[in-house]
Amino acid sequence: MNYIRKPLLLAVAAVALFAGFAASQTRSFNESGLEYTFEIPNDQWKLVSRTPHTNLVFGTSREGDLEIRKIAAPSSKLIGDIMKDEEQKLQFLQGFVAGKEENFSGALKGSIYNYEFVRSGRPMAGRFYFLRSVDTVYVLRFTAYTNNLRSLRVQTDMMARTFQVKKA
Repeated sequence: MNYIRKPLLLAVAAVALFAGFAASQTRSFNESGLEYTFEIPNDQWKLVSRTPHTNLVFGTSREGDLEIRKIAAPSSKLIGDIMKDEEQKLQFLQGFVAGKEENFSGALKGSIYNYEFVRSGRPMAGRFYFLRSVDTVYVLRFTAYTNNLRSLRVQTDMMARTFQVKKA
């Protein structure tokens, strides 16, 4: 019985250590002049521009790109309608294939829209988070090589989950 407990305890300790290490790597994105903040889970995410839209990249823009857009939308307009408007623009991408939509909840509630496309002969993917704050919808537009976006999903979810509007 004792020989089973030691590896189990070591495994639990390793997981706890890794979780603590991963949590300590986050930093807050809180730029002056911007009305929102969120946690960045990895130092490889770098701010590229703040105008006209906030843009961060993970390594290079094809390895991971985040663009944050703000859409004025009365609370009576459904997020699904806003997503359809955005999808109409995406349909012209080479090799565009719509993916599934998901509900999402974090500091702000909303939905996720997934899709795939081709750029320069390479498979790419997009994962857009539509987050509602009263009469505004913030769109966190992540795009990357398909395999990269899959591996970054925990990070993209964390950034969207912690995204919130600053108090006035």
